[in-house]
Amino acid sequence: MRVTVDMNLCESHGQCVFAAPDVFSFDDDDFLVYEARPSDALRAHVRTAMGMCPARAISITDEDGPDPTS
Repeated sequence: MRVTVDMNLCESHGQCVFAAPDVFSFDDDDFLVYEARPSDALRAHVRTAMGMCPARAISITDEDGPDPTS
């Protein structure tokens, strides 16, 4: 699984951080940072974060293309 955040769309609401703190966080300057290739065990949390993002800035792709549920 590969996670991508369109930083041009991201408005730093932080909903992803609450939904998947093992993947998303803020750095010391309050900029979003994230794990681009988290464990597949975190997929449900990433999908929740994706759904909670008001800017729809998060996407998931798999080795064989986009996640069909995203």
